[in-house]
Amino acid sequence: MRLVNLVTQWEDGAMPRATAAALRATAAVLAEVGRPLEIRHDVEVEAPRTGEVRVRMTASGVCHSDLSMQDGTMLAAVPMVLGHEGAGVIESVGPDVVDLAPGDHVVISWVAQCGKCYWCGRGQPQLCDVARSAMASGGLLDGTTRMTSGGTALHQMAGSGTFSEMTVVPAIGVVRIPEDFDLRLAALIGCAVLTGVGAATNTADIAEGDTVAVVGCGGVGLNVIQGARLAGATDVIAIDVNDSKLALATQFGATATLDARQGDPVSRVMSMTGERGADVAFEVIGQQATIDQTLTMTRRGGQAILVGVPAMDAMVSQPAFFGVVLSEKTIKGCWYGSSDVRRDVPRLIGLYRSGRLKLDELVSATIGLEDVNSALAAMKAGEVARSVIAY
Repeated sequence: MRLVNLVTQWEDGAMPRATAAALRATAAVLAEVGRPLEIRHDVEVEAPRTGEVRVRMTASGVCHSDLSMQDGTMLAAVPMVLGHEGAGVIESVGPDVVDLAPGDHVVISWVAQCGKCYWCGRGQPQLCDVARSAMASGGLLDGTTRMTSGGTALHQMAGSGTFSEMTVVPAIGVVRIPEDFDLRLAALIGCAVLTGVGAATNTADIAEGDTVAVVGCGGVGLNVIQGARLAGATDVIAIDVNDSKLALATQFGATATLDARQGDPVSRVMSMTGERGADVAFEVIGQQATIDQTLTMTRRGGQAILVGVPAMDAMVSQPAFFGVVLSEKTIKGCWYGSSDVRRDVPRLIGLYRSGRLKLDELVSATIGLEDVNSALAAMKAGEVARSVIAY
C-alpha cells in the first residue's frame, strides 16, 4: 500500500487527529455482473469526510451476499468494491468523530445504525433509515463513494467495500472491540455471526425445550444452529445437501441432520416431531423451494423465520385461512439478525471468550485477496463455511 500524502494534526489536549489525502490500495472490483472480480492495484481511497473513518483492513469474510452481488441475484451498482464482513484498525478519522481514534480496532457493521431515527428509537436499529439510504445508493451516507480506479468512482457494497486493503465507512458503521481480540474472527462477527445467532436469539422466540429446524448450513446457518442452542432449543434439526456442512452442523450443536437429497425433508421433519412440525423453522438459503419447505414444516402456532437473501421474484405463498389464520403460524423476515450492533458485538465476544460460541471452527480457509474468485466459486459449490481474506 503506497502512502500518497499524510498530514497529522494535533489538537490541544485531544487525541491526534489525522487528515490525509488519498491512499493507494489493492481491491477486488465487480466491474460487470456475472464476471469474475478484478484485482486492481490502483484504487485510490480518499480521506474520511465528516462523520467517517478510514480503516486499514485486517480481514474480510467472503459471504454468500457477495456471491449474490456477483451473479446478479442482488442488484449491484457497478463498478463496485464488494465485501461487507470485515474488521481492521482505524487509520484516520474525519471531522466531528469524537468517540473513535486512529489505532482503534473495529468490526465493520454493514448496517450503519444512527441511533436517532424512528426505527433505532423503537429498538429496531437493523432497520435504520440512515443505513437503508446508504445501502440503496451504493455509496456512503451522503450517496457518494470514497474510492476511485483509473479516475472512475467505485461503489462500495453496503457502504463497506471490505474487499480492499483500506476502506472508508461511516463512523456509526463500526464497533470498537478490545485490541487483544483476533481480528480474523472479529470479521466474521460483522455479518455471519450477527445474522445467524441474532436470527435465533433476537428475531425468533425460541423457548426452552423447543424443536428447531434449520434449512441451509452455510456460514449463517451454522450460526443459527448455535444461536438456537444458546436460546435453549432441545432438538435442532439441520437440513442441507452437503455432507461436510451437515458434519459441521453437528459440531455447532445440531442434534439431528437430514440430507435433503435423500427424501422429502418436510415429511421427515414431520415424522421426527410427532407430525406436528418444528416449533421454529429457519430458511437460510433464499431459494423458492426451500422457502416453501420451511413454511410447510413449521407447526401450527409456530414460527417460520426467513433469513436467506432470495431472488427478487421469490414469493411467500400460503393459503390465508388454512395456512396462516387457522394455524396461527407466524412468518417473519430477518434482516441482519435483528441486531443492535453496539449491544450484540460485545455480547458475542463475551460468549466466545466463555467458550459458549464457536468462531474458529467457522473458518474453512484463510486466503489472500487474489484468491477471492476461487473462494466465491467454492462457496457456490457448497465446499466451505467461510473463507477469510487476510490482508
